Amino acid sequence: MQHAPLPIPFREDPMSKSPYHPELALARFLPNVPSGPRMVKLMRKAKPRGIDPGPDVTVQEIVISPTVSIRLFLPTNTVGPVPAMLWMHGGGHLFGTPEQDDRSSIAFVRELGIAVAAARYRLGSDAPAPASVEDCYAALQALATRGEEWGIDQTRLAIGGASAGGGVAAGLALYALDQGGVQPQFQLLVYPMLDDRTVLRSHADAKYHRGWNTKNNRHGWTTYTGGEPGRPGVSPYAAPARREDLTGLPPAWIGVGAIDLFHDEDAEYARRLDAAGVPCELYVVPGATHGFDQMFTKTEVVKDFWRQQVNALRSVGFTA
Repeated sequence: MQHAPLPIPFREDPMSKSPYHPELALARFLPNVPSGPRMVKLMRKAKPRGIDPGPDVTVQEIVISPTVSIRLFLPTNTVGPVPAMLWMHGGGHLFGTPEQDDRSSIAFVRELGIAVAAARYRLGSDAPAPASVEDCYAALQALATRGEEWGIDQTRLAIGGASAGGGVAAGLALYALDQGGVQPQFQLLVYPMLDDRTVLRSHADAKYHRGWNTKNNRHGWTTYTGGEPGRPGVSPYAAPARREDLTGLPPAWIGVGAIDLFHDEDAEYARRLDAAGVPCELYVVPGATHGFDQMFTKTEVVKDFWRQQVNALRSVGFTA
């Protein structure tokens, strides 16, 4: 398992007890996302508008089935089919839409010359697991069977996602492996939500968690799995860390902050992938909270986190 070094070093101030990266110090003032039923309802209604990508990138909505569609971004001027990444948005399995990731979807297209298919799928509040994974598998199948008509190289498909979407992507990799049909060649997992049992663990650094905490996590997992988190019998398609045998999965890149609630489960999943013979790069950002890259977009540490994702995709041939 590879561990990528940070070119922006983290130097903890010996006079300070703050665990936050110096460029992310304002994170200590950020509230955690309220996740009560009323707030979830409001957040689901407050759908973000899509970003106009400009003349160099095209975007279109393609309906795959009654429950899933893709927001497909393509470079405007391409010669021949391009690789594609199926992307799953975050939101704790409670809310979220592909439009919230338009900025990064467009950036991937511009930087690598690939297509990004951002999936719109059922959340836990729509239908319990594994509905999200089944929807995204239908989208993956569509890319593999219909990609040619959209200008996509059907033989070069990656999957990726952030937070809950990263968990869906990891679950999709397992589901696709078990189905035996179309197989993604790579999985890009950005601080993925992988293990419902995390809600049962004590967290010495819980007071530093920002963006997503144990209370949010319990609500998300309860909604998604349709029962109490940590109970026996939760499907690995819902909580990929539950899978005992990870052999045969596609290579992975996992990025997470050191003070993210998901740090331990992500690091352990990376270790287990490596032990199963699956190439995996774990990239840990010191002093970073959950979703830090969405809140501090102009900092060098966030720009570097983005470069690592681009480099990971480029290293496995996902570039035009």
